This record gives sequence, structure tokens and C-alpha cells, in this order.
Amino acid sequence: MKIEGLLSEKYIALNLELALKSQVIEKMLSLVTDHAGVKDIGRLRDDVLKREHEMSTGIGKGIALPHAKTDGVTEPILAFATLSNSMDFDSIDNEPVRLVFLLATPEDMLAEHLKLLGRITKLAGREDFRQSLLLSTSPAEVIELFREGEKDFSQI
Repeated sequence: MKIEGLLSEKYIALNLELALKSQVIEKMLSLVTDHAGVKDIGRLRDDVLKREHEMSTGIGKGIALPHAKTDGVTEPILAFATLSNSMDFDSIDNEPVRLVFLLATPEDMLAEHLKLLGRITKLAGREDFRQSLLLSTSPAEVIELFREGEKDFSQI
């Protein structure tokens, strides 16, 4: 399962101007509200917020990855956004965030959930890749970056 296969242009937002972590999470959820795989947006929201409350999903290197295994979705869903300004996300490295991924998978897809988390963190962990994402000017460009980037990670 590849990131580029889960993303489509309507689930990507660039240069969001938001001030709070809660606003970012709500915006990410709003991107996927009409996704065919979302059967209960309220449940998805609750599960993402519950996970965030347990431990910040600011994973370091300027990346936030709010995620959940949830009955609110019937298939893996993914959204991506860049922020116009760096934001405190209670990250593990105390660095502000500018790249945000929202990932949700059904409860019974633990292996896929972990593989997707690993794929995202491995790709976005590369400095050149993060910079390319931040400089992207269109959702199509973001998808192409993932398409190219994932060619190197076929073993994941």
C-alpha cells in the first residue's frame, strides 16, 4: 500500500494559515469528511483526538502525524497539508511543525497502519523530501513527489 495511492488532490492543502494545533487537526479532518472510506466523521474525530491526547503526534523534524485506528473508516485514508508558518505541536524534538499528515485505518488493519506510518516517517524523514514538500505549489506536485520518493522504498 503506497502513500501516492491513498492521496488525491482533494485531500491535500497547501500553505494553510492556522494558529493552533486544534485548528490544524480540524482542518485535516475536514479534508476527508467526504472521503468514501469515512463512515463516521464524528468517530474518526474522537479517535484522532483521543490518540493526540495520549501522546502528541508531532513526530519530529517539522512533521505532525495525527492518526488513529478507528471504526470511523472502512479503508485507509490519508490527507496531507503544509502550513504557511511553523507551529508548536508539542513535538518530541520540541521543533515546530510545517508538514501535517492525517492517517486513519480500520481497527482490524494494524499491520497496514504500521506500514503506512513507517512509510510516511521514512520518506518525510529525508531533509530533501521535506524541503520539496514545503516548496510544492500544487497538490499534483505533492502526489508526484510521493510517487518518485516511494520508488526508493518498495521494500517497506
